[in-house]
Amino acid sequence: MKIIEKYVDVQTGEETITEREETTEEQSLRLDFVATQTEAEAKAVARTAILDRLGLTADEAAILLG
Repeated sequence: MKIIEKYVDVQTGEETITEREETTEEQSLRLDFVATQTEAEAKAVARTAILDRLGLTADEAAILLG
């Protein structure tokens, strides 16, 4: 994946744009983040499906569990 970086010199206002490939570490972090987000989204969908089957809203479930 290409990474585009923009640097701005605050004194002169000069902008420098560079393009580079992501490092192995950056790629690993990005893939971990994507996996975590996907897992969280799957859990949210499952939670919503369960609440729908029970006929409850998230607020009602929170009251019951609280």
